[in-house]
Amino acid sequence: MERLALFDDLAKVYKDHGYRLYLVGGSVRDLLLGRPIEDFDFATDATPEEETFLEGADFSFARFGSVHLRDKKADVTTLRVEGPYKDHRHPSYVKFVKDPLEDYKRRDFTVNAMYLDSDYRLIDYAGGYSDLKDRLLRFIGDPTKRIKEDPLRIIRAYRFAQNLRFTIEPVSLKAIESNLSLLNRLNPDKIKEEERKGYRATE
Repeated sequence: MERLALFDDLAKVYKDHGYRLYLVGGSVRDLLLGRPIEDFDFATDATPEEETFLEGADFSFARFGSVHLRDKKADVTTLRVEGPYKDHRHPSYVKFVKDPLEDYKRRDFTVNAMYLDSDYRLIDYAGGYSDLKDRLLRFIGDPTKRIKEDPLRIIRAYRFAQNLRFTIEPVSLKAIESNLSLLNRLNPDKIKEEERKGYRATE
């Protein structure tokens, strides 16, 4: 597997300060598919309050556990669990945790819920690697529940399926088709923003 200098260097910084860093989500998916990584996503067991060693980082969304590294086109998000969704878009609360085993359940699709640790060992609680090999897009957990939490996941499913040339697995597809009306509850600008991403060849 290709080693990534940015990941190696940043993981060492976190390790030197007593924390773990993981490559996560679409970054792992694209690395395993041999696709270019446009934006890096990392997860860590450090909270934003503990990440004071990150020089020049943007902490605007620290309350959600997200820190943006301006000079690296990368985001580092603290491992977390989320409370029930209150408005078909946002969780009622966010709680920081230390283990990817707790974090992965909040993610949308199995192929977006894989982690690589600093030794490039794959952590895959959702069966994402198997789905990746079969080129299947599958919701984590109950598809209907995941869609009702955030109907924008419908657009994301179609976008990923198109861009990655994946097939949406039958149970997930049925849930999508049964809940299309939920898109009417979303801000139209959010839908347009997500649809525009569908034309990016390297999503």
